[in-house]
Parts: sequence; C-alpha cells; structure tokens
Amino acid sequence: MAKVDFNKLSFDYVKADYRYVSKYRDGKWDDGEMTKDNMIVINECAGVLQYAQTCFEGLKAYETVDGKIVCFRPDLNAERLRDTCKRMNMPIFPKDRFVKAVKEVVKLNRDFVPPYSSNGSLYIRPFMFGSDPVISVTSAKEYEFRIFVTPVGSYFKNSLQLCVSDYDRAAPRGTGNIKAGLNYAMSMYPTMQAHENGFNENLYLDPQNRIYVEETGGANIVFVTKDGNLVTPKSDSILPSITKRSIIQVAKDYLSLKVEERKIALSEISEFEECFLCGTAAVVSPVSRIHDRDRDYNYSYEDKIMGRTTRKIYDTLTGIQKGIIKGPDGWIQEI
Repeated sequence: MAKVDFNKLSFDYVKADYRYVSKYRDGKWDDGEMTKDNMIVINECAGVLQYAQTCFEGLKAYETVDGKIVCFRPDLNAERLRDTCKRMNMPIFPKDRFVKAVKEVVKLNRDFVPPYSSNGSLYIRPFMFGSDPVISVTSAKEYEFRIFVTPVGSYFKNSLQLCVSDYDRAAPRGTGNIKAGLNYAMSMYPTMQAHENGFNENLYLDPQNRIYVEETGGANIVFVTKDGNLVTPKSDSILPSITKRSIIQVAKDYLSLKVEERKIALSEISEFEECFLCGTAAVVSPVSRIHDRDRDYNYSYEDKIMGRTTRKIYDTLTGIQKGIIKGPDGWIQEI
C-alpha cells in the first residue's frame, strides 16, 4: 500500500511505483514497458536539453462514489498531444496506445489513487522529449514517451486574486491556428513576479493590442453574467482546454445555461457577476479580484467561496468525474 497521507495532499510530486516508457528509434515506436525506475539518463547534447523539444499533457484519475477508479476523457488528451507533436515536429504517439498506457499506469498505481472521501485525485503526466544528441538547429531523431502519476490535492486553496500581466507571452500556450502546444516556460518569470506581489496568477491580454482578456499562466478564464450565463474568451492563442470544453457542454446540456465564446475587452470585466479559472489542475477555481495597475475588479460571493453559477458548474463537473452524476457517453473511462 502507498504510504501517503491522502488527507494532507498538496500539489507536489510523490513517486509512485510504476511509470510507462516507450522509445522512438529508426522511424517507429517500440512496444513500450512499465518500469519502477523514475530516473532518466540522456546525453548532455540531447535535443530536449539543447532546443527544448518537449511537450506534455495533464489529466486525472479518480475514485468514484461507488469505489471504481476512472479517468476523465483521456482520448482528448491523446488528440491534443497529437496536435502538439505536429507543431513541434515530433513523432505522433498513437491515440489507442496513449489511452491504453494511461489506463495501465493508473491500474498498476491504484494504491496511489486518493480515496473518494479525501477530495484528492491522481494526476497523470504523459510527456515526450527528443533524446538523441542534436547540436545543429534541427529536430531530434529519437524520442521517449513517458507517463508518470502522482497523488495530488487542490492546486489552488482559496478564492484567487489575479493581476493583469505587464508582459506579453513570447510563446503562448496555444500556438496559433494549429491550437497545439503546452509551453509554460515563457510564463514563469511573470508568474513569479505576480506571486511576489501577492497574486495567485497573471492574467494575460492579447499580445497584439493588449485590449482583450485571454487566459492566465496556468488556466483558462470564464466569466458569469448577471443573469447567470457564461462568457469566455475566444482566441487562437489560448490553450484548447479540455476542462473548459467540458464545462461548456455541462453548462448547456445539464444546467440549460447560455454560453458565449467571444473577444472580451478588459474594460468590460466589471460588468460580470462572477469569474473563475478552469483546467485539469485548477478544476473550477473562483476569482475574487483582478488587479490592473491602479484599478481593482472585485467579485464578491454570498458564501465567500464561489458564486452561485460557479458552484453549479463545479458540483456538476466534479459530480460527473466522481460518479455521482452520469456523464455523457465516453467521458468517464473505467480502469
């Protein structure tokens, strides 16, 4: 049994027993294997070290109310990784093998899945990197695809405070019309600056005009109108969030809410009633304040935690993930 206090989980790495490894050489992937070794040994000139040719995904597994272990929409993570690899000129890891490997890793590490009562989850991190020596500016020829898991608690603990970023993203998380890529490196410096000034996250504006709200360094953003409907930014440079896509469907099909995806000017965010961030790690995290230089936009809630509509979204989405509410076909895959 895993020696983990599931009632005191943070969002930090905990070594689980098994991880999955598959290697790409001579134009094809090998059969892959499970290993207990969590250390990676690569050449000092490996493509990932010299030119950062790497990408990753993030998803979760849960224990449901009736004791089953399930994973939430892994097929969409496989598809997004495929799009990322195309953009990064990396080999595609087959979708069916991706989903199968995710399930195998979770099954072998089932002792690390937090119990339903803990409100925790098993975070799953598939990633790929160029592994052979590359000194000229070119793509690697060999790659490793890996999956590890770690039990986690909440990413954000309280209602969030954001600051409008003074920095433009040189490499946004979503890369243009291809809608691929997960690159947090360019957001790390401004994010640390935000933390030093007492904020949880940076809120980025569109890089061209700095007029429209886009996303934060680690999550998508959603606003709630005074009549309880959702409005969320639309932009080619926003990460195509699987969580947000799921929330939009939940809002429409389960809660009969209207959802509008459009450009949202910073000047209009004071008109909204509620605000929250969403993502695999963030889940649904309420925002209480957005600071822009000498102005604050505040969102106050009756229960001082999250707004009424945000609560409905949170309860419905997590209810589907934890087996309390029946989800759409294919959303929940049992391990």
